[in-house]
Amino acid sequence: MNALGLDEQQLQRMKHQPGFVAALDQSGGSTPKALAAYGIKEGSWSDEEEMFAIVHRMRTRIITSPGFNSDRILGAILFEDTMDREIQGRPTADYLWTMKRIVPFLKVDNGLAGEKNGARLMKPIPQLSELLKKAKAKGIFGTKMRSVITNLNLAGIRDIVDQQFEMAGQILAAGLVPIVEPEVDIDCPEKAKTEAFLKIFILEKLDRLSPGQLVCLKLTLPEQDDLYACCVTHPNIVRVLALSGGYSRDEANARLRRNYGVVASFSRALVEGLTAQQFDVEFNARLDAAVQSIFEASTIKQEARKRITAERNRIVA
Repeated sequence: MNALGLDEQQLQRMKHQPGFVAALDQSGGSTPKALAAYGIKEGSWSDEEEMFAIVHRMRTRIITSPGFNSDRILGAILFEDTMDREIQGRPTADYLWTMKRIVPFLKVDNGLAGEKNGARLMKPIPQLSELLKKAKAKGIFGTKMRSVITNLNLAGIRDIVDQQFEMAGQILAAGLVPIVEPEVDIDCPEKAKTEAFLKIFILEKLDRLSPGQLVCLKLTLPEQDDLYACCVTHPNIVRVLALSGGYSRDEANARLRRNYGVVASFSRALVEGLTAQQFDVEFNARLDAAVQSIFEASTIKQEARKRITAERNRIVA
Protein backbone atom coordinates (compact mmCIF):
# COMPACT_ATOMS: atom_id res chain seq x y z
CA MET A 1 0.00 0.00 0.00
CA ASN A 2 1.18 3.54 -0.72
CA ALA A 3 0.73 6.65 1.43
CA LEU A 4 -2.84 7.03 0.13
CA GLY A 5 -3.75 3.53 1.27
CA LEU A 6 -3.96 2.32 -2.33
CA ASP A 7 -2.37 -0.75 -3.86
CA GLU A 8 0.52 0.83 -5.78
CA GLN A 9 0.59 -1.86 -8.48
CA GLN A 10 -3.11 -1.38 -9.14
CA LEU A 11 -2.77 2.40 -9.17
CA GLN A 12 0.10 2.36 -11.65
CA ARG A 13 -1.77 -0.11 -13.83
CA MET A 14 -4.86 2.10 -13.91
CA LYS A 15 -2.87 5.27 -14.57
CA HIS A 16 -0.39 4.16 -17.18
CA GLN A 17 -1.08 0.82 -18.86
CA PRO A 18 -3.10 0.42 -22.06
CA GLY A 19 -6.55 -1.12 -21.91
CA PHE A 20 -10.10 -0.39 -20.81
CA VAL A 21 -12.49 -1.06 -17.91
CA ALA A 22 -15.25 -3.64 -18.24
CA ALA A 23 -18.55 -2.66 -16.62
CA LEU A 24 -20.21 -5.79 -15.19
CA ASP A 25 -22.34 -4.00 -12.62
CA GLN A 26 -25.97 -4.29 -13.74
CA SER A 27 -28.10 -4.58 -10.63
CA GLY A 28 -31.63 -4.38 -9.34
CA GLY A 29 -34.03 -3.29 -12.07
CA SER A 30 -31.42 -3.51 -14.83
CA THR A 31 -30.61 -7.19 -14.22
CA PRO A 32 -33.68 -8.65 -16.02
CA LYS A 33 -32.84 -6.55 -19.09
CA ALA A 34 -29.23 -7.75 -19.01
CA LEU A 35 -30.37 -11.36 -18.73
CA ALA A 36 -32.91 -10.90 -21.54
CA ALA A 37 -30.14 -9.62 -23.81
CA TYR A 38 -28.17 -12.72 -22.79
CA GLY A 39 -31.04 -14.93 -23.95
CA ILE A 40 -32.64 -15.71 -20.58
CA LYS A 41 -36.26 -14.56 -20.45
CA GLU A 42 -37.80 -12.88 -17.42
CA GLY A 43 -39.67 -15.53 -15.46
CA SER A 44 -36.85 -18.06 -15.76
CA TRP A 45 -36.21 -17.56 -12.02
CA SER A 46 -38.49 -17.89 -9.02
CA ASP A 47 -37.09 -15.10 -6.84
CA GLU A 48 -34.40 -12.44 -6.66
CA GLU A 49 -31.81 -14.78 -5.16
CA GLU A 50 -32.17 -17.19 -8.07
CA MET A 51 -32.01 -14.27 -10.53
CA PHE A 52 -28.72 -13.06 -9.07
CA ALA A 53 -27.35 -16.61 -9.10
CA ILE A 54 -28.10 -16.77 -12.83
CA VAL A 55 -26.46 -13.40 -13.50
CA HIS A 56 -23.42 -14.48 -11.49
CA ARG A 57 -23.06 -17.52 -13.74
CA MET A 58 -23.19 -15.17 -16.72
CA ARG A 59 -20.52 -12.90 -15.23
CA THR A 60 -18.38 -15.87 -14.24
CA ARG A 61 -18.52 -17.11 -17.82
CA ILE A 62 -17.36 -13.70 -19.05
CA ILE A 63 -14.61 -13.21 -16.46
CA THR A 64 -13.16 -16.70 -16.86
CA SER A 65 -13.19 -16.54 -20.67
CA PRO A 66 -9.66 -16.53 -22.15
CA GLY A 67 -10.35 -13.26 -23.99
CA PHE A 68 -11.13 -11.47 -20.72
CA ASN A 69 -7.51 -10.83 -19.82
CA SER A 70 -5.16 -8.20 -18.46
CA ASP A 71 -3.46 -7.71 -21.83
CA ARG A 72 -6.46 -5.61 -22.83
CA ILE A 73 -8.62 -5.08 -19.73
CA LEU A 74 -7.43 -2.82 -16.91
CA GLY A 75 -10.30 -3.15 -14.49
CA ALA A 76 -13.80 -4.49 -13.96
CA ILE A 77 -16.74 -2.88 -12.15
CA LEU A 78 -18.81 -5.25 -10.01
CA PHE A 79 -22.21 -5.16 -8.33
CA GLU A 80 -22.21 -5.85 -4.56
CA ASP A 81 -23.81 -9.26 -5.02
CA THR A 82 -21.03 -10.23 -7.45
CA MET A 83 -18.36 -9.02 -5.02
CA ASP A 84 -19.92 -11.18 -2.29
CA ARG A 85 -19.80 -14.35 -4.42
CA GLU A 86 -16.90 -16.50 -5.57
CA ILE A 87 -15.34 -17.53 -8.86
CA GLN A 88 -13.55 -20.85 -8.89
CA GLY A 89 -13.33 -20.91 -5.10
CA ARG A 90 -12.00 -17.34 -4.71
CA PRO A 91 -13.88 -14.14 -3.81
CA THR A 92 -14.62 -12.36 -7.09
CA ALA A 93 -12.37 -9.35 -6.46
CA ASP A 94 -9.53 -11.61 -5.39
CA TYR A 95 -9.99 -13.78 -8.47
CA LEU A 96 -9.90 -10.74 -10.75
CA TRP A 97 -6.63 -9.40 -9.32
CA THR A 98 -4.81 -12.60 -8.30
CA MET A 99 -5.70 -14.75 -11.31
CA LYS A 100 -6.27 -12.13 -14.01
CA ARG A 101 -4.38 -9.00 -12.82
CA ILE A 102 -7.55 -6.99 -13.46
CA VAL A 103 -8.28 -4.19 -10.97
CA PRO A 104 -11.64 -4.61 -9.15
CA PHE A 105 -14.12 -1.75 -8.69
CA LEU A 106 -17.53 -1.74 -6.99
CA LYS A 107 -20.78 0.00 -7.90
CA VAL A 108 -22.02 1.67 -4.70
CA ASP A 109 -25.09 3.69 -5.68
CA ASN A 110 -28.70 2.64 -5.00
CA GLY A 111 -30.05 3.78 -8.35
CA LEU A 112 -31.61 7.01 -9.54
CA ALA A 113 -34.15 9.37 -7.99
CA GLY A 114 -36.89 10.97 -10.06
CA GLU A 115 -36.09 13.73 -12.54
CA LYS A 116 -35.79 17.30 -11.28
CA ASN A 117 -34.31 20.27 -13.16
CA GLY A 118 -33.36 17.98 -16.05
CA ALA A 119 -31.35 15.70 -13.76
CA ARG A 120 -31.72 12.40 -11.96
CA LEU A 121 -29.64 12.44 -8.80
CA MET A 122 -28.61 9.30 -6.94
CA LYS A 123 -30.94 7.97 -4.31
CA PRO A 124 -29.60 8.25 -0.74
CA ILE A 125 -26.94 5.66 0.17
CA PRO A 126 -27.39 5.20 3.94
CA GLN A 127 -25.25 2.06 3.93
CA LEU A 128 -22.30 3.72 2.15
CA SER A 129 -19.91 3.79 5.10
CA GLU A 130 -20.33 0.09 5.88
CA LEU A 131 -20.22 -0.84 2.19
CA LEU A 132 -16.92 1.00 1.75
CA LYS A 133 -15.41 -0.82 4.75
CA LYS A 134 -16.51 -4.16 3.31
CA ALA A 135 -15.20 -3.27 -0.14
CA LYS A 136 -11.81 -2.29 1.25
CA ALA A 137 -11.61 -5.54 3.22
CA LYS A 138 -12.42 -7.54 0.10
CA GLY A 139 -9.63 -5.97 -1.96
CA ILE A 140 -11.68 -3.50 -3.98
CA PHE A 141 -9.57 -0.66 -5.44
CA GLY A 142 -12.29 1.86 -6.27
CA THR A 143 -16.00 2.54 -6.61
CA LYS A 144 -18.51 3.73 -9.19
CA MET A 145 -21.67 5.78 -8.76
CA ARG A 146 -23.98 6.93 -11.56
CA SER A 147 -26.34 9.84 -12.00
CA VAL A 148 -27.94 11.10 -15.22
CA ILE A 149 -28.47 14.50 -16.88
CA THR A 150 -31.46 14.45 -19.21
CA ASN A 151 -31.80 18.11 -20.24
CA LEU A 152 -29.83 21.34 -20.35
CA ASN A 153 -30.48 22.94 -16.97
CA LEU A 154 -27.59 24.56 -15.11
CA ALA A 155 -29.12 24.00 -11.67
CA GLY A 156 -29.61 20.32 -12.41
CA ILE A 157 -26.10 19.87 -13.81
CA ARG A 158 -24.58 21.58 -10.77
CA ASP A 159 -26.67 19.45 -8.41
CA ILE A 160 -25.40 16.30 -10.12
CA VAL A 161 -21.74 17.38 -9.92
CA ASP A 162 -22.08 18.56 -6.30
CA GLN A 163 -23.59 15.24 -5.22
CA GLN A 164 -21.03 13.17 -7.13
CA PHE A 165 -18.04 14.96 -5.62
CA GLU A 166 -19.54 15.07 -2.13
CA MET A 167 -19.79 11.27 -2.18
CA ALA A 168 -16.37 11.04 -3.83
CA GLY A 169 -14.96 12.75 -0.74
CA GLN A 170 -16.38 10.02 1.51
CA ILE A 171 -14.96 7.34 -0.77
CA LEU A 172 -11.53 8.95 -0.83
CA ALA A 173 -11.55 9.13 2.96
CA ALA A 174 -12.17 5.37 3.02
CA GLY A 175 -9.00 4.76 1.00
CA LEU A 176 -10.69 3.98 -2.32
CA VAL A 177 -10.63 5.67 -5.73
CA PRO A 178 -14.09 6.91 -6.82
CA ILE A 179 -15.28 6.74 -10.40
CA VAL A 180 -17.40 9.89 -10.72
CA GLU A 181 -20.10 9.21 -13.33
CA PRO A 182 -22.37 12.15 -14.25
CA GLU A 183 -23.83 10.61 -17.42
CA VAL A 184 -25.41 12.82 -20.08
CA ASP A 185 -28.29 10.97 -21.72
CA ILE A 186 -27.46 10.39 -25.40
CA ASP A 187 -30.96 11.69 -26.25
CA CYS A 188 -30.47 14.94 -24.32
CA PRO A 189 -31.94 17.64 -26.66
CA GLU A 190 -28.96 20.02 -26.28
CA LYS A 191 -26.30 17.43 -25.59
CA ALA A 192 -23.27 19.43 -26.79
CA LYS A 193 -24.13 22.50 -24.69
CA THR A 194 -24.96 20.33 -21.69
CA GLU A 195 -21.57 18.61 -21.94
CA ALA A 196 -19.77 21.95 -22.20
CA PHE A 197 -21.32 23.17 -18.94
CA LEU A 198 -20.73 19.80 -17.29
CA LYS A 199 -17.03 20.06 -18.09
CA ILE A 200 -16.83 23.52 -16.49
CA PHE A 201 -18.47 22.30 -13.28
CA ILE A 202 -16.29 19.17 -13.14
CA LEU A 203 -13.10 21.21 -13.56
CA GLU A 204 -14.16 23.50 -10.71
CA LYS A 205 -14.38 20.47 -8.44
CA LEU A 206 -11.15 18.89 -9.68
CA ASP A 207 -9.23 22.10 -9.07
CA ARG A 208 -10.34 22.10 -5.42
CA LEU A 209 -9.00 18.62 -4.70
CA SER A 210 -5.76 18.24 -2.77
CA PRO A 211 -2.79 16.61 -4.56
CA GLY A 212 -3.41 13.23 -2.93
CA GLN A 213 -7.08 13.04 -3.86
CA LEU A 214 -7.29 10.89 -7.00
CA VAL A 215 -10.47 10.19 -8.93
CA CYS A 216 -11.59 8.66 -12.21
CA LEU A 217 -14.26 10.19 -14.42
CA LYS A 218 -16.77 8.13 -16.40
CA LEU A 219 -18.50 10.26 -19.00
CA THR A 220 -20.78 10.00 -22.00
CA LEU A 221 -18.92 10.10 -25.31
CA PRO A 222 -19.17 13.81 -26.21
CA GLU A 223 -20.44 15.56 -29.31
CA GLN A 224 -17.26 17.67 -29.47
CA ASP A 225 -14.17 15.54 -30.00
CA ASP A 226 -11.53 15.81 -27.27
CA LEU A 227 -13.90 17.88 -25.11
CA TYR A 228 -12.46 16.28 -21.97
CA ALA A 229 -8.77 16.51 -22.95
CA CYS A 230 -8.16 18.92 -20.07
CA CYS A 231 -9.58 16.32 -17.68
CA VAL A 232 -7.37 13.57 -19.13
CA THR A 233 -4.26 15.59 -18.21
CA HIS A 234 -5.51 16.90 -14.85
CA PRO A 235 -3.16 15.90 -11.98
CA ASN A 236 -6.01 14.57 -9.84
CA ILE A 237 -7.31 12.24 -12.55
CA VAL A 238 -6.31 8.58 -12.63
CA ARG A 239 -8.21 7.89 -15.86
CA VAL A 240 -11.06 9.30 -17.92
CA LEU A 241 -13.46 6.53 -18.93
CA ALA A 242 -16.25 6.57 -21.49
CA LEU A 243 -19.61 4.85 -21.08
CA SER A 244 -21.42 3.46 -24.11
CA GLY A 245 -24.72 4.96 -22.95
CA GLY A 246 -26.96 3.07 -25.36
CA TYR A 247 -24.79 3.50 -28.44
CA SER A 248 -24.08 0.29 -30.33
CA ARG A 249 -20.56 -1.09 -29.98
CA ASP A 250 -19.61 0.14 -33.46
CA GLU A 251 -20.91 3.65 -32.79
CA ALA A 252 -19.35 3.79 -29.31
CA ASN A 253 -15.99 2.62 -30.65
CA ALA A 254 -16.10 5.16 -33.49
CA ARG A 255 -16.79 8.01 -31.07
CA LEU A 256 -14.16 6.75 -28.63
CA ARG A 257 -11.45 6.76 -31.32
CA ARG A 258 -11.97 10.51 -31.71
CA ASN A 259 -11.22 11.26 -28.03
CA TYR A 260 -7.52 11.08 -27.20
CA GLY A 261 -6.63 9.69 -23.78
CA VAL A 262 -10.15 8.47 -23.00
CA VAL A 263 -10.63 4.71 -22.59
CA ALA A 264 -13.80 2.64 -22.62
CA SER A 265 -15.86 1.46 -19.68
CA PHE A 266 -18.60 -0.25 -21.65
CA SER A 267 -21.38 -2.47 -20.35
CA ARG A 268 -24.01 -3.29 -22.97
CA ALA A 269 -21.59 -2.61 -25.80
CA LEU A 270 -19.13 -5.12 -24.30
CA VAL A 271 -21.55 -8.04 -24.02
CA GLU A 272 -23.50 -7.25 -27.21
CA GLY A 273 -24.16 -10.49 -29.09
CA LEU A 274 -23.31 -12.87 -26.22
CA THR A 275 -25.99 -15.41 -25.27
CA ALA A 276 -26.42 -18.29 -22.85
CA GLN A 277 -27.28 -20.56 -25.77
CA GLN A 278 -23.86 -20.22 -27.44
CA PHE A 279 -21.33 -23.02 -27.07
CA ASP A 280 -18.10 -21.95 -25.39
CA VAL A 281 -16.19 -21.82 -28.68
CA GLU A 282 -18.60 -19.27 -30.18
CA PHE A 283 -19.09 -17.38 -26.92
CA ASN A 284 -15.36 -17.01 -26.34
CA ALA A 285 -14.69 -15.99 -29.94
CA ARG A 286 -17.41 -13.31 -29.84
CA LEU A 287 -16.19 -11.94 -26.51
CA ASP A 288 -12.58 -11.94 -27.70
CA ALA A 289 -13.55 -9.97 -30.82
CA ALA A 290 -15.54 -7.48 -28.73
CA VAL A 291 -12.68 -7.01 -26.27
CA GLN A 292 -10.21 -6.50 -29.12
CA SER A 293 -12.36 -3.90 -30.87
CA ILE A 294 -12.89 -1.92 -27.66
CA PHE A 295 -9.20 -2.20 -26.77
CA GLU A 296 -8.19 -0.84 -30.17
CA ALA A 297 -10.65 2.05 -29.91
CA SER A 298 -9.27 2.84 -26.44
CA THR A 299 -5.56 2.60 -27.21
CA ILE A 300 -4.49 2.72 -30.83
CA LYS A 301 -5.36 6.41 -31.13
CA GLN A 302 -3.02 7.08 -28.21
CA GLU A 303 -0.13 5.29 -29.90
CA ALA A 304 -0.81 7.23 -33.09
CA ARG A 305 -0.79 10.52 -31.17
CA LYS A 306 2.54 9.60 -29.57
CA ARG A 307 4.08 8.90 -32.96
CA ILE A 308 2.77 12.18 -34.35
CA THR A 309 4.12 14.12 -31.35
CA ALA A 310 7.49 12.40 -31.58
CA GLU A 311 7.74 13.20 -35.28
CA ARG A 312 6.84 16.85 -34.71
CA ASN A 313 9.47 17.10 -31.96
CA ARG A 314 12.06 15.56 -34.28
CA ILE A 315 11.27 18.06 -37.04
CA VAL A 316 11.45 21.02 -34.62
CA ALA A 317 14.77 19.78 -33.23
